[in-house]
Amino acid sequence: MDLTEQISQLESDLQEIKLLLEKSERKRIQDVLNQEQKKIEREITLKRQQKEQLANMESGDTLPSSTTKGYTVKINNYGWDQSDKFVKIYITLKGVHKIATENVETSFTEKSFAVLVKDLDGKNHQMTIKNLLCPIDAQESYRKVKTDMVLIMCKKKTPKKWECLTQVEKQTKEKEKPSYDENADPSDGLMNMLKKIYSEGDDEMKRTINKAWSESQEKKARGEDMDF
Repeated sequence: MDLTEQISQLESDLQEIKLLLEKSERKRIQDVLNQEQKKIEREITLKRQQKEQLANMESGDTLPSSTTKGYTVKINNYGWDQSDKFVKIYITLKGVHKIATENVETSFTEKSFAVLVKDLDGKNHQMTIKNLLCPIDAQESYRKVKTDMVLIMCKKKTPKKWECLTQVEKQTKEKEKPSYDENADPSDGLMNMLKKIYSEGDDEMKRTINKAWSESQEKKARGEDMDF
């Protein structure tokens, strides 16, 4: 069930609670219904905020927030670690623990999160990470403000180890891995390596490779073992 459907269901529940309140005559029942009404209203507000944040993140916008002072800088430096249940992102910002807690805003979706630190030393600090490697539980994810640091706690939906933080990093690593065919002729790999070194080398390197290749061919023609 998506957020729109969840909001619709909650609004229907709210209408029914209001009808029951109108018909109820006993104070104890009214108190229970009033509590449930407030609970549902809070849930509707939260779901609407999540829906707005999700729409902004998908369109490439940052967190919806009130008017901020100063200019905004992008947070590029961070560290990350993980446990069985959480992926932890460490963002170092000197003095962040001294500003108002509400000035540190976060938003989570299943595959992304965003951070906005407002009015820290006259600047706003912003970070958005999209395409996380694996899905997270947006409802159970949160942030902590520590001394000179913001800690983002992304709750894993599946308790498995992440090899990297995002899908982009995984694709980059896979591209960098050398291709290997266990059935391939080992000499083919040597030849490909020599070709790569030759194409990227300077004149001296090319002369060295040409000399070694010529000597190896002469030995092969004489029936000797190649030592290159």
